Amino acid sequence: MDIIKQFKALSDPTRLRLLFILEHFELNVNEIVSVVSMVQSGVSRHLKILLDAGLLVSRKDGSFIYYATDKNGYNRELVLLALRQLENDPVLQDDLARTQQCIVLRKNRSRRFFRTAAPRWDRLKKTVLGEFNPNPVFERHLQDALIIADLGCGTGEMLAGLLGRGDKTLIGVDASHEMLEQARLRLPERPNLELRIGELEHLPMREQEADAALMSMVLYHVSEPEKAIREVYRILSPGGLFLLADFLKHDQEQIKDIIGGVWLGFTRQQISEWLGRTGFNLKHIESYPVEKTLTFTVYLAQK
Repeated sequence: MDIIKQFKALSDPTRLRLLFILEHFELNVNEIVSVVSMVQSGVSRHLKILLDAGLLVSRKDGSFIYYATDKNGYNRELVLLALRQLENDPVLQDDLARTQQCIVLRKNRSRRFFRTAAPRWDRLKKTVLGEFNPNPVFERHLQDALIIADLGCGTGEMLAGLLGRGDKTLIGVDASHEMLEQARLRLPERPNLELRIGELEHLPMREQEADAALMSMVLYHVSEPEKAIREVYRILSPGGLFLLADFLKHDQEQIKDIIGGVWLGFTRQQISEWLGRTGFNLKHIESYPVEKTLTFTVYLAQK
């Protein structure tokens, strides 16, 4: 009986610690070891028990395997019941604080990458996109929008194209000071254009401030993609459009050396589940082959 296996998996304090932190964050084994201060073999053994019980899911990304609680499984209610009993435990709160430090380290690696890559970013993008220009695809979907947020706007290439597309209000957001500086060098000063510094998981925007949002070649840099998608949902007005563009999942670790990132692309199922859980209605998916045998995929969703 699966229920016996699940209760046995939940009957160990260490496994409850793992379940708690993996509900909040997706982590690899090395990160988990640093949080719970256990040897790797012991952590791996506990993870296997939780996986076999159907309480966790795992995914391989390059040379790492990442773990998280199963948020779509038939035993989701059991996981939530256990977690509700744990939320005020001081030991687990300490675990959560250490886990957040792991995420900070990931973000710092991304910031260091863009500190040096910003002046070369347009050339680096061309290395993987080749002759394919996604901007006309985006412009086609955004032509009726009046207030557009380019989230992870980078050097402002897309914003520059939208400036000549009618009387639109444009908001560019990026977490990198260096990328925004490149955008300011490219873009003219206009009353209908504003650049803001901020992380995608904590957007510097009001609720329902935009009626369309674009996130292109950005999500693979984000440690917590679903959290970023929830933020997009927050800042969009009802009926607002969300254009999410990124690479399909691949196994080319060397791509990170060119364009950085913490993910090797995403499966269509991953993106669809994140959009669905957030409340978006996925309307359309289109894919384009680009350089390095990569596939650039555009998801059109509506709030």
